[in-house]
Amino acid sequence: MVGMHRLGNNRLAAPLTGCNVCCKSSWNQLQDLCRLAKLSCPALGISKRNLCDFEVEYLCDYKKIREQEYYLVKWRGYPDSESTWEPRQNLKCVRILKQFHKDLERELLRRHHRSKTPRHLDPSLANYLVQKAKQRRALRRWEKELNAKRSHLGRITVENEVDLDGPPRAFVYINEYRVGEGITLNQVAVGCECQDCLWAPTGGCCPGASLHKFAYNDQGQVRLRAGLPIYECNSRCRCGYDCPNRVVQKGIRYDLCIFRTDDGRGWGVRTLEKIRKNSFVMEYVGEIITSEEAERRGQIYDRQGATYLFDLDYVEDVYTVDAAYYGNISHFVNHSCDPNLQVYNVFIDNLDERLPRIAFFATRTIRAGEELTFDYNMQVDPVDMESTRMDSNFGLAGLPGSPKKRVRIECKCGTESCRKYLF
Repeated sequence: MVGMHRLGNNRLAAPLTGCNVCCKSSWNQLQDLCRLAKLSCPALGISKRNLCDFEVEYLCDYKKIREQEYYLVKWRGYPDSESTWEPRQNLKCVRILKQFHKDLERELLRRHHRSKTPRHLDPSLANYLVQKAKQRRALRRWEKELNAKRSHLGRITVENEVDLDGPPRAFVYINEYRVGEGITLNQVAVGCECQDCLWAPTGGCCPGASLHKFAYNDQGQVRLRAGLPIYECNSRCRCGYDCPNRVVQKGIRYDLCIFRTDDGRGWGVRTLEKIRKNSFVMEYVGEIITSEEAERRGQIYDRQGATYLFDLDYVEDVYTVDAAYYGNISHFVNHSCDPNLQVYNVFIDNLDERLPRIAFFATRTIRAGEELTFDYNMQVDPVDMESTRMDSNFGLAGLPGSPKKRVRIECKCGTESCRKYLF
């Protein structure tokens, strides 16, 4: 470390040779190495003044001797064997201390113990707090990864105050369809020539070119009834990014939270902002596969007790979206028999009616903090079925009308209108 200097992006160079290599260690890890070796390094911001400053990774245990509080501290960059008991006044990690006591109080209540903090923690309680701290760190890392991969404006937060489950082991965040083997998305060849797509559309703009109505008002809220397709302006159009007919393609605009439900429904999604009625919320994104491949995968998912298969049956049941491994935040949206999201078929740069994009719009005003849900067995305008082109059945693979047979799954939505079973 001595004699090296910083080049930027964690690259260090040996000044005598002029060569440089990309360092595999993070900046924090390099600082920890300096402190372990008791070496000053100006390039890393380690001087004699802060050489002995150590960072608390998490708190492992608690005890109270007379009136003095002590915490067993796991130091960042050091093994568990180097953890030390420290008096409260030595710790400046206010956020970690508050979270430790919050977790402790919640677990004491769950165990039906008195809420007052005991003078000593039993080993099982201390172990739980360590596991909770490790889980919280894992969820923060996952949250950071999700936000690094998202291409949309809305931020993603993650929280689990229910159990010790961490991030899903097999899930890759994507922002648009991943096209499976043997499937081609043909790009649109022409676009509109409108000066003002909403108030002065030329030839009905992109919707009119496909003999359909303009989907949005001047606030970007959908004004078509469920079942009618949405045709947005595309990459070939003369209009710009601010065109009122570009809504779904701009992606998620709201800050959302992936959270662990407390009623056995696994992960769910809640909005952190108020969402107006008829506003676009998110797309259902995943891997596009053939119906034959969906049938094969569906049998595997049945044995696992879950499915993320969504039939693209706007005109015919040829393709399916599988969001089990590749997906966006919609992967975590739960079912409800009384949902606050409605499905619409959307066409933008690909006009193949067998391959629509699936967009969720708010059926009503959704309050900040409210969970987002859609009906896995959604019927779009089931009374007026005279046009299958307009009134297709939307839903997850295995619903009535689909050739894929699925096992019966009990519904846990808890609404007054609950049908008791998802499928």
